Amino acid sequence: MTTSSPLPPADRDAAATWVARMDDPATWSAADEAALQAWLAADPRRHGLLLQVQAAWELPGAVTPPAAPEAVDSAPGDDAIEPANDRGAWARRGVLGGLVAAGIAGAAATRLVLANGAQYVTRLGEIRRVPLDDGSVMTINSDTALKVNLGQHAREVELDQGEAWFEVAKDAKRPFVVASGPVRAQAIGTAFSVRKREEGVEILVTEGVVETWSAADATQRLRVVAGERAMVNARALVHYQASETAPVDRALAWRNGMIDLNGTTLREAADEFNRYNQRQIVIADPEVAAEQFDGLFRIGDPDGFAQTLKATLAVKIDVSDPRTIRIERAAETGF
Repeated sequence: MTTSSPLPPADRDAAATWVARMDDPATWSAADEAALQAWLAADPRRHGLLLQVQAAWELPGAVTPPAAPEAVDSAPGDDAIEPANDRGAWARRGVLGGLVAAGIAGAAATRLVLANGAQYVTRLGEIRRVPLDDGSVMTINSDTALKVNLGQHAREVELDQGEAWFEVAKDAKRPFVVASGPVRAQAIGTAFSVRKREEGVEILVTEGVVETWSAADATQRLRVVAGERAMVNARALVHYQASETAPVDRALAWRNGMIDLNGTTLREAADEFNRYNQRQIVIADPEVAAEQFDGLFRIGDPDGFAQTLKATLAVKIDVSDPRTIRIERAAETGF
């Protein structure tokens, strides 16, 4: 396995300068965008670096520069750049200091500023809480990618993969709509989650009301209230369940770094752990996979889950492969 050499400090300075300049849309021009893209194209690793610095820029308590930026004639390059005024120095100290002090270089949910909003991506095992400018808050689950566009007339989220929970700030003039494939979910002063699954889009409501529909037929709409869940695909409602709010909250235990199993099959439990961990659980026996199980586990502890199964069920655990935890039925012993 080979590792690439780290980027030079000059690149980190340049990335901080770019982020500081992008922070003021009034001064950001098409020429600036072209220069930024050229800088990124010169070294593919700079994309990740820029995302890291943007994530740190969003941290609470980030250093606020004393003055607005002035136009800079030359784009950041491979050499260190002295800022045209004190603002650049403040920005770089604030952003890079934030990265070191918080210890999150590469750990925060990456945020990429786009022309029509922002894109957020979490890695495997990463869960992040992201405040939005409208007062809403997103909690983004592991291995998730979504885009956010807070426009003048609507607030739109496009969930490309994964899951997120939204606490939506009320704004009657700007509806808050989450789109995942052909499925739409509109908040009506609410808190709810949206998860993209193979069989459709799952919506769980913890507070208020959500209206959901398929883009193929917007006239057929379903209202989902607190304590309810719905599974919707491109054609129709696939599944609907009404229950108390507590079971819905249990299904969202991931927000607190936990997996709450309640009559869950071991196949489903393994799938949940595999959403968060590089080391994957493999259940070799179909009968074992169909067994049901209850318990509360930390999302990053698949080994603990496997050992609990070994202690309570007739299974054996094989951890000889560092990439997997293999669970299979224990051989019966005769007397």
